[in-house]
Amino acid sequence: MALKTLIVDDEPIARRVLREGLESIGGIEVVGEADNGAAALAQIAAQQPDLVLLDLQMPIMGGLEMIRRIERGMHMPVIVVVTAFDDYALQAFEAGAIDYLLKPVGQRRLAEAIERAKRVSGREAAEKLARLQEIGQEIGDPATGPARKKIVGRLGDEYFLLNADEILAFQAEGDIVWIISGKGKYYATQTLKALERRLANATFRRIHRNALVNVDHVRKLSALSSQRWLITLSNNQEFIASKRQARSVRQILKW
Repeated sequence: MALKTLIVDDEPIARRVLREGLESIGGIEVVGEADNGAAALAQIAAQQPDLVLLDLQMPIMGGLEMIRRIERGMHMPVIVVVTAFDDYALQAFEAGAIDYLLKPVGQRRLAEAIERAKRVSGREAAEKLARLQEIGQEIGDPATGPARKKIVGRLGDEYFLLNADEILAFQAEGDIVWIISGKGKYYATQTLKALERRLANATFRRIHRNALVNVDHVRKLSALSSQRWLITLSNNQEFIASKRQARSVRQILKW
């Protein structure tokens, strides 16, 4: 069965470009278009699309507000955000989007997002959306265990949701903040200060003005001098910390 798709964007040209891009992808039926979030909600109720390609910046009602107004019990489409802005990825994933595309969208990237949407829709879209709406929020309680956080990382034109516990460190290089994980490096969508605030209750500690490390991945602390320490992580990457900052790491490790 074709994936019933609704295109939501306030720019007619942008809607046309997406429609033309979808024409070369099999298994897609465009069932409607909308130029704002309020109109999209009405279309979702009437057309019950499987997939919504959604812009964020629109008059009357923006995309993020539209996602949050989809109520439980209402038809739950899969949401793919298509926007010109790269600083709303975390909010979009938290709200329930399964992918985040930056304009202008390449045909390969669009096809990948559609394939991902097909897989999600092939399972239980409503259940998937409900779970994704919890991403980035604290989900732990006495019954389920400690709270967990999701961090958005960017690699090329793709966005990934990373568990905080799989991240080894964050490292700032000028205006760029890198996420260092066991699988590689990702570009962070937030500043180092914002990440430190977000992970305040987790196991991350500032060991330099340009670095946060995950204490759970610290493997060795070596004294370089009376005031400087070398911190080695589980991937053998090394950071230099002051004595005061290294002390806070040692306290967590109970050294």
